[in-house]
Amino acid sequence: MKLARFSVSGIPFSGLFEDDLLRPVESIFNPAPLDAGGIKDHICSLILSNNISSRPEGLYSSDKALSGLVSESIRETERLIAVPGIKKLLLEGFLRPESAAILPPCEPGKIIAVGLNYRDHAAEFGKPGPEEPVLFSKMPGCVIPHGAPILYPAISKRVDYEAELAIIIGRDGRDIPYADSVKHILGFTCANDVTARDLQVKDGQWTRAKGFDTFLPLGPVITDSVSPDASIELTVNGAVKQRSSLDRMIFSPQYLVSFISRVMLLNKGDVIITGTPGGIGPLVPGDSVSVSISGIGTLTNEVAAVL
Repeated sequence: MKLARFSVSGIPFSGLFEDDLLRPVESIFNPAPLDAGGIKDHICSLILSNNISSRPEGLYSSDKALSGLVSESIRETERLIAVPGIKKLLLEGFLRPESAAILPPCEPGKIIAVGLNYRDHAAEFGKPGPEEPVLFSKMPGCVIPHGAPILYPAISKRVDYEAELAIIIGRDGRDIPYADSVKHILGFTCANDVTARDLQVKDGQWTRAKGFDTFLPLGPVITDSVSPDASIELTVNGAVKQRSSLDRMIFSPQYLVSFISRVMLLNKGDVIITGTPGGIGPLVPGDSVSVSISGIGTLTNEVAAVL
């Protein structure tokens, strides 16, 4: 099963990606198909939630005021479902990906990253493989979808690519036994742990170098499983720069979920990026960088300069 998030006329949807089509579902955590009535209810609930949150407190505190807000939201929904893209979705129940804007596959509350999880990458830094996972974090603002630009910060002179497998947490958990870790995994997607390498060396720790907005492309879809020996590859402008397989990780995805849950509560929607193989290198504005993992797909983003 492959899941995606997309938007049509500014309205976000979760969808099942099958037969090269996007079919709306209730959510990535509950992929129950939506019929036309469900799609309309989804739109109306989003509009109502937005209308409530945009009003100062007190304007909807009475039953009468709230009833008026509901009526207004229903009218906005009726106008919106006449828009061609939404109308087509209601009539046919699916869309082709090119008719929608692809969104990040999830909206993580936190992103936990793992460093030096392939021995060849550790060797690039002159270090042995770690005895325990090396953890750091990236910010939710780093996340961008397939097709969005990576912004090259003006204060950095070297920005690198790092192809990675990302784990999407599907169920809250703390102190998760290794044997149960798979029960807490919703699925997997492609990631690019973009890094300002010169700032990483300068700072001696990784928060600034890893934390710029747009420094974590994710996508394009979530798969509910991935082969332990799946290939992982990164290309820049079509030229292969990294090529490895997931079975070369030092610490497996299941081990990482269990290990990290002994440090912090893992919440539904959180993301764990699992480390990059050897072959890291620089990007420059104008580059097109793609991460491909067999069984998932290809995540592609272009690099743009920040003026």
